[in-house]
Amino acid sequence: MDGRWPGWGADAGLVVLTLLPPLLSQPYVDTSGPAWASLTVYEAVGVVILLLRRRLPATAFVVGFGTLLVALVGSAGAGAKLSPLVFLPLAVLLYAMGSHCASWRRTVSALLGVTVLSAAGLWLNRMTTDSGDFRGGLDVLAALAPMPLAWAMGFAARTRQELLAAAERRAADARRAQALEAAQATQRERTRIAGEMHDVVAHSLTLLVVHAETLRARGGELPDWARTQVDGLAAAGRQSSGELRDLLRMLRDPADAAPLQPVPDLGELDALLDSHRAAGGTVELTTAGALESVPGPVQLAAYRVVQEALVNARRHAPGALVRVSVDDAAGKLRCEVVNSRATRHGTAGAGVGLGLVSMEERVGALDGELIAGPTEDGGFRVVATMPWEPAGV
Repeated sequence: MDGRWPGWGADAGLVVLTLLPPLLSQPYVDTSGPAWASLTVYEAVGVVILLLRRRLPATAFVVGFGTLLVALVGSAGAGAKLSPLVFLPLAVLLYAMGSHCASWRRTVSALLGVTVLSAAGLWLNRMTTDSGDFRGGLDVLAALAPMPLAWAMGFAARTRQELLAAAERRAADARRAQALEAAQATQRERTRIAGEMHDVVAHSLTLLVVHAETLRARGGELPDWARTQVDGLAAAGRQSSGELRDLLRMLRDPADAAPLQPVPDLGELDALLDSHRAAGGTVELTTAGALESVPGPVQLAAYRVVQEALVNARRHAPGALVRVSVDDAAGKLRCEVVNSRATRHGTAGAGVGLGLVSMEERVGALDGELIAGPTEDGGFRVVATMPWEPAGV
């Protein structure tokens, strides 16, 4: 309803500005009863046709012209005159026909119709009026002469609106074409990256798994500690290969992003910590709350945070004790990983320096917060807090 008031207000203002001047000027022209009666009927019809000028522009113009003709001929036959401002609504109707009537056939038909009405009105005026003072002449012609200009202004306004609409459509088409080109370029880049990863990473990872399985086949020739390391290496290689295949599929076709293997969650933290211990690390886990009710995306993000934090601890603080704490309270999952000072030198140049950035982006995508930094005892601390809404809330 609010959107209609400005339109109705504009129409009301136009009706007042168009029909009030003839009423105000009529006392200075003729105050006889026939003159006021003709003007009143004409103004009453004028209110209706002015309100219909947008919906039925040609019809409104013909009806308005016919009503004006009847008012002029009727008042002249009774020896009365109307104000020259009675032609003002006709100019508004002509403008409306030029700006809202897109059919040339209707426009021409309306003009032919008013021409016929004009001829009939002049004939009736001659037949019903004896005095030359009340017969239509040069005064009527002078009032009608500027009327085509109103139609031309309306036609120019409509043409400009059509040009603007066409320009907007072209701009929208250009934006869609640009977006499509960007999407195609993105997909081409995804495909290129997937190809590079397949050729380099996947091939090397496959070789690593093959060598690990070969060592496992000759496990009887290895010491116990080596067999444990090889088993962990083979398991990690197989898991990484599966995750890499899913990643390559997603890069090649984002619509086919469903993983082929189960997505890790908090229920697999024990296995993750066992792999860290198998690699020579020491880790303690503390959990609290109903972690199984946490949504899958939040569980996956927490799993990845713990996984990346453990990898960073093995790289930069080998031999350090790592404490992992995961708890859920008040609709927030809090995951904290703290490692103490390293007991031996870490691997120089390990990693590519994007681990924390990746964790921050993953947690931020879930409207969470990641805090990471050194501790007072020389260790490192990572805390991820991610909100989630329990089912049924």
